[in-house]
Amino acid sequence: MNKLVFGLGLLALVIALPTALAQETGPAAGEDSAFAGVGGIAIGAGLAVGLAGLGTGIAQRDIGAAAVGATAENEGFLGRSLIYVALPETIVIFGLLIAFQLVGKIP
Repeated sequence: MNKLVFGLGLLALVIALPTALAQETGPAAGEDSAFAGVGGIAIGAGLAVGLAGLGTGIAQRDIGAAAVGATAENEGFLGRSLIYVALPETIVIFGLLIAFQLVGKIP
């Protein structure tokens, strides 16, 4: 249960934090209006990819160890093991999608 709560919290952080950092703000005094808010967008895009990669690494560590053990016991588990190892990669793809959307907001 604790890992589930941690995973859901990390997923919410990957989605909410980059979006919050990428909010449009007005230019500061003496700042070019074409690049206003670019720093927040860049930080948000980096956090989206970085936190998604961190969550995927944590998930694949446990899943990979279990998949290797199950395949060593019975070769019939190889197909299912590959699917289970590939599932956490979708989290990184979601992070990349959010990063691409944020980078698309840069003028």
